[in-house]
Amino acid sequence: EVQLVESGGGSVQAGGSLRLSCAASEYTYSSSCMGWFRQAAGKEREGVAAIDSDGATSYADFVKGRFTISKDNAKNTLYLLMNSLKPEDTAMYYCAAGGPFGLVLDLADFDYWGQGTQVTVSR
Repeated sequence: EVQLVESGGGSVQAGGSLRLSCAASEYTYSSSCMGWFRQAAGKEREGVAAIDSDGATSYADFVKGRFTISKDNAKNTLYLLMNSLKPEDTAMYYCAAGGPFGLVLDLADFDYWGQGTQVTVSR
């Protein structure tokens, strides 16, 4: 069964922090790469961060130094710790699972998607 369920979104003030979680079925968690994407209103979905089965990570330039992706293999759960949040980080955040090229953060490399969790950052 393919299942990705995000949680942890909410509303925070600029400079605040949130930690997103993505609970995955064992089947999807076994994917080569898992990642976080986001989509702001009126904009295209974009890659935020990804992590492969060996623990290698990649980040979009606009979150480097602020966001950290990690996973807990015992819980089949993916995380995104977001610090120093900015209003421009406001978006729906999606968890995704994909193939071996996922560190490139290309949507086309990800086969399975969650429903998303909303993050809103106010000034």
